[in-house]
Amino acid sequence: MAGQLKEVRNRIKSVQSTQQITKAMKMVSAAKLRRAQDAIIQMRPYAQKLQEMLSNIVSNSEGGGSGMPLATERSIEKVLFIVITSDRGLAGAFNANTIKLTKATIAEKYPEQFRKGHVTIWNIGKKGYDHFVKNNYKADAQFKDIFLNLTFANVQKASVAARKAFEEKQFDVVELVYSQFKNAGTQRFEVERFLPVPRVAKKAGTAKADFIYDPTKELLIAELMPKILNTQLFKAVLDSNASEHGARMTAMDKASENANELLRSLKISYNRARQAAITTELTEIVSGAAALQG
Repeated sequence: MAGQLKEVRNRIKSVQSTQQITKAMKMVSAAKLRRAQDAIIQMRPYAQKLQEMLSNIVSNSEGGGSGMPLATERSIEKVLFIVITSDRGLAGAFNANTIKLTKATIAEKYPEQFRKGHVTIWNIGKKGYDHFVKNNYKADAQFKDIFLNLTFANVQKASVAARKAFEEKQFDVVELVYSQFKNAGTQRFEVERFLPVPRVAKKAGTAKADFIYDPTKELLIAELMPKILNTQLFKAVLDSNASEHGARMTAMDKASENANELLRSLKISYNRARQAAITTELTEIVSGAAALQG
């Protein structure tokens, strides 16, 4: 009986230690989430308006995007995925959902290219890279450590490399997989076309937009398009960064609540075992006294 009481006490101490860790991680993630949330909220309207402007210009261009190599549609033979996960775990299903969406998109849209080995994955974040390497995907690690020093300059290197590879026809399409931040408890996992620049579907009965360009259209597009693409990728990274901290804060909060329930159950078990031990000792004492009197 004494051994059973000691075992329950050890389990209670272990759960209490784990609960202290989960509470500390929740507080750290809450502090980081505040900064990450401010960054993406300030960035998103600017990035969305730039992307909308670029898509409109490309959609209204004549000749199917001639003179705009980054908007040129080609037959799809080689595909690049830029997958944004996190460097650390304990964030609930955040990384698993991003990886699952990537696999589902490959299976749905590019099964033939995948079968031929023409699907490449550039990972931003270690968790995604570790998974895809383990499962024999064609993964690239050159940008997986961006979150160690999350700056626009470091993200821009990935964007420049993707644009260069697309222009040199190493890839015919570039897809972006990331988690869009909604709030601390909600993330929406997205697949966006990065290259070629997507066109806006024209609504029936709408007139073609008439833009006046100054300087020339070619010069303006050549200058703006790379900068807008850099901004688009940076927005996706900031979205995923905020989503990660939100998911981890929520997961650690749930873990702390589960620890409370487990502690309550263990304390009840401990009290029952202790009561049984006391009852057994009292029974032995009374039995011994009765035997002596007899």
